Amino acid sequence: MKLTRRLLPKALQALLLVTLLGCGQATHPAQSAAVNAPAKATSLPRERSLWHPEVRSSWQWQLDSPPQDLLRVDVYDIDGFDASADLVARMHANGTHAICYIDAGTWENWRPDAADFPDSVKGKNVGGWAGEQWLDIRRLSVLEPIMTARMDMCRDKGFDAVEPDNIDGYTNDTGFPLTAADQLAYNTFLAHAAHERGLSIGLKNDLAQVPDLLPLYDWALDEQCFEYQECDQLMPFIRAGKAVFEVEYNLDTDQFCPQANAMNFNSLKKHVQLDAYRVPCR
Repeated sequence: MKLTRRLLPKALQALLLVTLLGCGQATHPAQSAAVNAPAKATSLPRERSLWHPEVRSSWQWQLDSPPQDLLRVDVYDIDGFDASADLVARMHANGTHAICYIDAGTWENWRPDAADFPDSVKGKNVGGWAGEQWLDIRRLSVLEPIMTARMDMCRDKGFDAVEPDNIDGYTNDTGFPLTAADQLAYNTFLAHAAHERGLSIGLKNDLAQVPDLLPLYDWALDEQCFEYQECDQLMPFIRAGKAVFEVEYNLDTDQFCPQANAMNFNSLKKHVQLDAYRVPCR
């Protein structure tokens, strides 16, 4: 939800995209400096089937506080720490699947596990979001037990899926020399960890790496792709039969909903703070 990818100028984003798509070696995790980096993204054998949202799914994304009066929607995306197992059970009883929001790319000083992050993995402050600092995702030996514990929490509360936020740090000013290969290695680790716990996982905002990560990620969540004219990069998910959840904060619904519906996106207009306000396109 952080809009952090907008810190990178659009021209540089375009240059990164051309580089990533035009040079296969640029995104190969074998070149990553990440510690204990996993192998290149490939489809995973799964011991049991995972929940995959329908391409056309009604949904609500509410992170500012746990919802009280539940909407009749197919999917809720809520904060994993703030939610209770009882709330997730209520959602399931309501015929709704539940996505567990966790932050995977930044340190947040208010989380109950904040003390588990050593100072050595904390980078620059995240612009516009008090109490957050970028993480050095190359330090996988440090971050792996923290992130897997968070996913264990999601699983134990009964969630169906996980939404890891800020997994495009390499396109931002983090204070670390992160590369596309570092990000690909980290995002591959996250997908494996989620699937090992029976959770599906969504790719959040990391559009340049969609071609590499599509085999591993079960759906996508993106912010403001219509405002920034980059929604075409999400179409591989639709062509693969995987849902795309998308939000706009600044555009009026008549400026994006017709196109969103034509592209088969599940688009909403939301407030940036991701409260209960919601205007669905369909």
